[in-house]
Amino acid sequence: MHDSEHIPYDGLPELSEEVMLARAQSFHKLVRRRRTVRDFSDRPVPREIIAACVQAAGQAPSGANMQPWHFEVVGDPVIKKKIRLAAEEEEQRFYDGRANQEWLDALAPLGTDEQKPFLETAPWLIVIFEQRYGLDPEGEKTRFYYTKESIGLASGFLIAAVHNAGLASLTHTPSPMGFLNRILERPGSEKPFLLLVVGYPAEGAMVPGITRKDPDQFIHFREADVT
Repeated sequence: MHDSEHIPYDGLPELSEEVMLARAQSFHKLVRRRRTVRDFSDRPVPREIIAACVQAAGQAPSGANMQPWHFEVVGDPVIKKKIRLAAEEEEQRFYDGRANQEWLDALAPLGTDEQKPFLETAPWLIVIFEQRYGLDPEGEKTRFYYTKESIGLASGFLIAAVHNAGLASLTHTPSPMGFLNRILERPGSEKPFLLLVVGYPAEGAMVPGITRKDPDQFIHFREADVT
C-alpha cells in the first residue's frame, strides 16, 4: 500500500474521441436513472455481486494512499434487526426535537420519518467506516490524511457500482451512529460514515418527483479565448 516504487501506467485503453464521447454519454444516461429508493424487496442478491461493488469502491483515490476505510457488509437478519432498532431509536430523537424546523421542512417533500423498515427488508446493508488513524507494527498511531474526502470518494464509487450492477440503494445517516461500532464490534479508531442499503426495489416502489439542477446551474467552463 505504501510502496514508493513507480511503474509504467497502462490503465487506460487508447480510444477515439468519438468512442470516448459515446462512453461518457452512456454513463451519464445510466446515472441519470439513479434514484434513492426507500421501498425495497427482500429478493436475495448474490454475495458475489455485492463483493464486486465493494471491491470497486476500494479503488477510489485516497489521501497519501492510506485507504482509510472499512466496509462491513451485513446480510444476517439478526444483525440487521439490531441495526434497525438502534437506528429508529436515534431517528425518533431526531424527529422529536433534535432537528430544527427548517431541517424538518427540507425533509418533508421526501416523506421520511423515524420508521426504517428497509434496514431489515433489503438483503444487504453496507456500513462504511472512516478509519481516523492506523497502528504501526509497534502499536503506535499512524496519522491518516484527508480521511473524510477519501471516504466520500469511496462512497461515490460504491453507489455508482451498485447502480451499474442494476441494484437500488439508499444512503442512510442516522445521527449519531456510534451504535454501529457497538453492534458490528468495530474499534474506537473508526467512525461510521454512511450506511448504504442495497437491494432490488419493491414492486410498485415510488420515489419523490424531484428534479436535478440544470447543467448551466452547476457547470462553468473556463477556456482559452481562441478568437
